[in-house]
Amino acid sequence: MMHMTFYWGRTVTVLFDSWKTSSWLGYALTLVACFVVSAFYQYLEVWRFRLIRLSVAGGGGGANPAGIDAPLLHRKVAGKYSAARIAGTVLFGVNSGLGYMLMLAVMSFNGGVFLAIVLGLTVGYFVFRTGNEEATLIVDNPCACA
Repeated sequence: MMHMTFYWGRTVTVLFDSWKTSSWLGYALTLVACFVVSAFYQYLEVWRFRLIRLSVAGGGGGANPAGIDAPLLHRKVAGKYSAARIAGTVLFGVNSGLGYMLMLAVMSFNGGVFLAIVLGLTVGYFVFRTGNEEATLIVDNPCACA
């Protein structure tokens, strides 16, 4: 039976029927996996912001605010789209899918999974975000409620 309220325990099903834990070791490895994937989500978000800033800088002929020297990404690929814009779009899709998978993992309603994901997002934000990406976040926020 699926839980509809938060519960604490080592028995949890995360995302797939085949990803079930029944031992403390399996539960601990699941929490570590949730933590790592959450931090990786923040890492991908940083690269997506850098690609957005790179495509804006390449299209306008201005200085490179991201501090990335990648002349191949400025090349026009198909009409008006640069390689940086296409790469940013692909990264957006991957990051969105990963974000929804994390949301579904939280919806297992296991307290440990919830804390591992929130802690992973927090640590990933602290480690990978430098603060320069926040201006881009205001302009390009994929969340419809923001």
